[in-house]
Amino acid sequence: MARFSAIKAGPRKPGDPPMLAPTPASPESAGMSKAAFDRLEAHIKHRYIDAGRFPGTQVLVYRRGKIVHSAVQGFADVERKAPVKDDTIFRIYSMTKPITSVAFMMLFEEGRVALDEPVHKYIPEWKNLGVFQAGTAPAFLTRPPSRPMLIVDLLRHTSGLTYGFQQRSNVDAAYRELKIGEVVKSGTLQSMIDDLAKTPLEFSPGEAWNYSVSTDVIGYLIGKISGKPFEQFLKERIFDPLGMNDTDFFVPADKVGRFAACYSADPKGGMTFHATDRKGSLTLQDDPAESSFLSPPSFISGGGGLCSTAADYLTFCRALLGGGELGGVRLIGPKTLALMTSNHLPGGRDLPEMSRSLFSEAAYNGIGFGLGFSVTMNPAQTLIPGSAGEYAWGGAATTSFWIDPAEELIAIFMTQVLPSSAYPLRRELRTMVYAAITDSNL
Repeated sequence: MARFSAIKAGPRKPGDPPMLAPTPASPESAGMSKAAFDRLEAHIKHRYIDAGRFPGTQVLVYRRGKIVHSAVQGFADVERKAPVKDDTIFRIYSMTKPITSVAFMMLFEEGRVALDEPVHKYIPEWKNLGVFQAGTAPAFLTRPPSRPMLIVDLLRHTSGLTYGFQQRSNVDAAYRELKIGEVVKSGTLQSMIDDLAKTPLEFSPGEAWNYSVSTDVIGYLIGKISGKPFEQFLKERIFDPLGMNDTDFFVPADKVGRFAACYSADPKGGMTFHATDRKGSLTLQDDPAESSFLSPPSFISGGGGLCSTAADYLTFCRALLGGGELGGVRLIGPKTLALMTSNHLPGGRDLPEMSRSLFSEAAYNGIGFGLGFSVTMNPAQTLIPGSAGEYAWGGAATTSFWIDPAEELIAIFMTQVLPSSAYPLRRELRTMVYAAITDSNL
C-alpha cells in the first residue's frame, strides 16, 4: 500500500527560479513511524475502501522537508476500474478557499486594499444591503445592519452571506432559487454579485460565523482590484511561479484520463448532492468523461472551483510552511501569513460558539477561523491530537489538508465522496498521523 515516489512541482518556464522537489524519505528519518503509517493505510482500506464507503484514496505526509508517507489505494474511477495514482486530478472544492485568500492578501500587501474597508467601496450596489427579518423571495422584510460589511468579514465568513445548501432559512432558499454559489456552476461572478445585491443578509456582519459564498466574493474582488480576470491572476501569481501545472478551474482534454470520478455517500439528511447512478453504497455523482469540469466555466468560483493534485497542493502548502516562500518564489510575507493564521473571530471565540452553519468543513471546539483557514487555538478542547497554531481546511468531496508549523508537518488527503460530513475520516486521519510522530518538536 504505502510507497514513496518523487512528486515534482512540474516543468519550469525559462527565467523562473528553480523549484526543488521534496525528498522522499523513510518516516524514521523525520521522526515518524512507518508502522504507524502502515496501520493508517490498513485502517483506510478496511473501514472505507473494502467497505465500499470510498472508491479510492491518496494520503501524503510531509515533515521536516521530506515526504515521509505517500500512498494510494483503490480506484479513481470505479466504473472504468482506473486506479488512484500519484498524479490523479481531484475536485478540491473548498480547498480552493485558502488559495483565493492568499491571492487576495497579495493585493493587501501591495497596499491596494485594506481589511477594515467596507465591501461597498468596491461593490457599490451592496451599500444598502439589509438583514433578513421575515418573508420569502422576493418579498423580504429587512432591517439595516448594525455596521457595514467589511473586507475582513468576507475572509473570515462573518459577512452575513450564506450557502444555499445550509437549508436553514428563507435566505438559504433564495440562494438555491437563484443558484448562487452552487456546485453545479451557473452564471458569472458578476451575476452572483448582482443576485446577492437583491438578497438580504442572514445577520448583521460580525455578529456570527456562517460558511458562505464569501470567498467567491473575494475572487470577484481580486479581479476588480487587480484589473485582470481572477483566474488569470491565480495563474500568473501563484500557479505558474510555483509550477502548479495541474491546478485549474477545468481539466483539459489531455488530462481527462487522470481525472477522478466523484461519488455521493447519499446520506439520510445533512448536506446532500444530486446523484445519478446508484452503485451499492456509493452513487456516481460526476462522471469524469461527462463532467462540467471538462470545459472552462462561466462562473469562476474562488470558493470551490479548482481541480488539483496532491502534488500541486503540497507545493502550495510547502510555500506556506516556508513562511510564504518556496524555491525563491514568495507569495506573501511571514507576518502577513501570521495574520492570516491567527483567530479572527470576534472576542477570540471558536467556531462552535459563533457558528450558525448547519454544515462547515470544521466544527470542533477549540478551533477558530483566520483569513481563509480554520485555526487550532486549544488542542485539548478539540479532543484530537494536534498543535496550537496549526491551520487547515477541506473540500466538499472529503479532500482535506492541514499544516502544523510547530511540527514542520503537512498532511493532505484526497478522495471524491460527497459530502465531507458523511464519515469521521478527518478526525481519524489526524489522530493516526499524529500518532506516527516519534520525535516531537514540542
